[in-house]
Parts: sequence; structure tokens; C-alpha cells
Amino acid sequence: MQLEIEKLIYGGDGLARMPSSQAGSGKSVFVPFVLEGECVEAVRVEEKPGFIRASLESVLQASSHRVEPNCPYFQRCGGCHYQQAAYDRQVAIKAEVLRETLARTAKLDLPCELNIHQSSEWQYRNRTRLQVRTTPRQAVGYFRFRSHEVMPIEQCPISSPLINRAIQLLVRAEAGRMRDEIRDIELFANHQDEALLVSAFCAPGTRRAAARELAERLRELLPAVAGVTVFAQARTPADDLTQLASLGSDQLFYQTKEHGYRVSAGSFFQVNRFLIDELVAIVTDGLSGNVAFDVYAGAGLFSAILARHFDQVIAVEASPKAWRDLKRNVSGIEVVHSTAERYLARICLPAPDLAVVDPPRPGLGKKVVEDLVRLGPVRIVYVSCDPATLARDLGRFRDSGYRIERAHLIDFFPQTYHIESVFHISR
Repeated sequence: MQLEIEKLIYGGDGLARMPSSQAGSGKSVFVPFVLEGECVEAVRVEEKPGFIRASLESVLQASSHRVEPNCPYFQRCGGCHYQQAAYDRQVAIKAEVLRETLARTAKLDLPCELNIHQSSEWQYRNRTRLQVRTTPRQAVGYFRFRSHEVMPIEQCPISSPLINRAIQLLVRAEAGRMRDEIRDIELFANHQDEALLVSAFCAPGTRRAAARELAERLRELLPAVAGVTVFAQARTPADDLTQLASLGSDQLFYQTKEHGYRVSAGSFFQVNRFLIDELVAIVTDGLSGNVAFDVYAGAGLFSAILARHFDQVIAVEASPKAWRDLKRNVSGIEVVHSTAERYLARICLPAPDLAVVDPPRPGLGKKVVEDLVRLGPVRIVYVSCDPATLARDLGRFRDSGYRIERAHLIDFFPQTYHIESVFHISR
């Protein structure tokens, strides 16, 4: 098929329409690794009643924004989606996608400027998770594009220099020697990119003796390791991780401009090492008052700063590991071990001055929005990693009397389609 790309959509694909000369005229066609306005040749790989997925064969007429990818694995690895685009164009695409998603999903037109915060394009990740397979052949790397087959790699240009050195050592030293039990290895680098916290994830049922041997091998092999922790993979997403072995420290110290944090193995922390301080400032600068909620508080990235400017801070976190980190990282606040749904449903307090919410990709959902509206915070700061669930939730807040005051797109994930944003809303 020869196709003309109309625009890029969330998920990284370009949208085209079946030509009038072919069956299915006008049907949507999704093609990866293209840019708006390009004429391309593509081959259909999947057809559904409402759309076609195609693979890119060649670019017949290239966009002026097209550049040479910086990674030898691009288009084969599933991690990056936009390396064919100049960086300024990547950010513009994300801004267009965010605005369009707000308009389509919630009938929301931004009443204010969308502030754009760019990142360094490469080596920005302080954390990466490698897939490990020993059969049918050994492979250490990432999933192939739209596949669960592991593609071996020896470098990752979006990961930090220390992580890249660790990847190279791991791949080369472990050729043919990887244990059958291991499934994933996560590498987390500190703020100076000088120390690594290593987490290994093994198949359920792995013996503790085997886990101990693996921890010893990884600590011996990798540079600047603060500690290695081995977990058994959870059997279901709702299960907690089971720790099988630990050598050295089970946490890493991460210093930001405003505060230092202890982050445990298996605990969440923001991954863009160049934009963490900017994110904290966007969320917290200029805010003060009596009571602030920090919901989905993680290790306390925002709570630590809010505690300096509010008389009372209530931080809510469901993950046991992150909750323990939160208690260590921030003093003088109320730390609640609970899901947002359970906690907000049962409390009845005077309206707080502020609620900061930083939910995972599924967003807040109807019940959390309703309970927040019932509590009636004067201001809500919504940190989002998914524009569709953000738009849905903002539409519900709008219908309950809140309005958007400030909007920020923070490019935490260059070379990918992922969109991080922060919205300040108030009554």
C-alpha cells in the first residue's frame, strides 16, 4: 500500500487512510516509525473490522523533520518510537497529542498556555529493566517491537553512561552462563551516576540458595554496585514481591536539588535524571497553607518539599516498600499505608488547601475523583503519565466545578511516545 500519513497518534503510530483505489477505502491504517505528511509504502500485518495495522517498508517522500536514528536497534526494539524525528518535532507531536486527547475525550480546550519542558535527548534514564532468557538461546535485552521475544542488546542510548557500562559487562561476561531461573534485571543509578542498585527477578519457586548465588555473581560482575536484591516474580499483579536474597545495601541514596531520598530495591522513583528537580518545582513552587494531601506519594518526592510549606501534610502510599521509604525520607508528616481508594473513601476532614495526585497509568478513576471532590481541596495538582486517563479525570473535575489554571508538558521520555504532564486546577 502507498499511504499518506495524516498525523501521529498516542502510541507512536502514524494514521493514514486506505486509498480510494483499494478495498476498504477510507479505513484507518496505523503505521509505526513514520511522520506527518510523509508518503510511505507499507504492508498490512493485521486487519480488524475498524482498522488495519501495517509495517513500514519504505519512505517514498520524507518529512523535513526526519533524522537518522541514533540506536542500532531502533525499529526492532520496542522501547523507542520517535528516533526518526528531530527532537523539537518529537515534543511538538506530544503537545499536539495531549491537546487533541483533552479535546476528544473530555471536550476540553486548554484555557492557558501549555508550558513545554524539554529534556536532554539521550542518556536520561536512571533506571532500566532488562529481560533475560536462557532458552531457546541466551538473550539479555529488551522485548522486540510488539513482541514478547527478547532481542539481545549491548547498549541503550537513552540510559545513563553507568547503566550502559553495566549492560555491556553483563552481556559479555554472562554469555552462556545465565541461570535458568532469572527473568529480569533492573539497574538503578544514583544522582551522580556513580552507584548502582541491582534488582533481579526470578521465576516463582526459585530456591533461596540459587538466588544467593545469583546475587553474588551480579555483585562481583557489575561496577559500582551498592547492593543486589533478588526477588521472586509475583504470580499475579496484585501479589507483593518476595525477597529471596540480598547482598550489600537494599537501597540507594538519591540526592535532588531540594532533598535526599532513600529508594529501596523494588520501589518507584522518577526515571529522568535531568528533569526531576524541574518536576518538583512545577508541582510545589509557590504553594503553601494549612493542609496538603500527597496521594500516591511514592518515596516522598513531593511530600518532602510540601512539608516545608504546609502546617500538615498527609501522604498516602499503597506499596509496602515505597511506604517504608516515605517514612524514612520525610519527617513531621502523617504517613498512611493505604490505597487512595480506601483512604479517601473513609476520611471526613475540612477541605485541604492542596491535593497532589500522581497516579499510575490507569489514572484516578471515578471513585477517587468523587471522593476528592467531596473533600473539596482548594487546589489539585495532577501529575499524569497517560493523556487519555488524564483527560477523563479532568473532565470529571471540570463537571464538579474545577477549572484548569496551569498546564505543563514535561518530556520525561524523549525518543518515545510517552507523555508526562502536570495540571494545576482549582475551584
